[in-house]
Amino acid sequence: MIHIALFQPDIPQNVGAAIRLCACLGITLHIIEPCGFPWDAKKIRQSGMDYLQEAHIIRHDSWQAFQKEYKEWRFVLMTTKASIPYTDFQFLENDILIAGRESAGVPEEIHQTIESRVIIPMSGKARSLNIINATSMIVGEAIRQTT
Repeated sequence: MIHIALFQPDIPQNVGAAIRLCACLGITLHIIEPCGFPWDAKKIRQSGMDYLQEAHIIRHDSWQAFQKEYKEWRFVLMTTKASIPYTDFQFLENDILIAGRESAGVPEEIHQTIESRVIIPMSGKARSLNIINATSMIVGEAIRQTT
């Protein structure tokens, strides 16, 4: 099944929304630390509401630890710096969709190590969607393709 990973998330409310998304879809959520905020279980529970108990969350100390543990999986970076629209991409069951930091994406050295990258084509001068809205769109297409 498809997984979602948040790389060093900055905004606890987005983590809460990701928890809810993953709980509702039965998807594993990976949090690649360090987070841009203190991991306060009480605040995460508030953001994740009653979905926290339904979600499968795995926290990783670093990108290296995450990468080592999931080396058999394909990483798919959701980025504004890709050329392949997510609707033209062929998703696989062992994909982990990776969302970068809300403030900065993923560092260039990580960006370059991930071969699979997808973009949501934007109209006009819009720069980007909220990270969880974008993730929801892409995970929906990935699930449609793989089930």
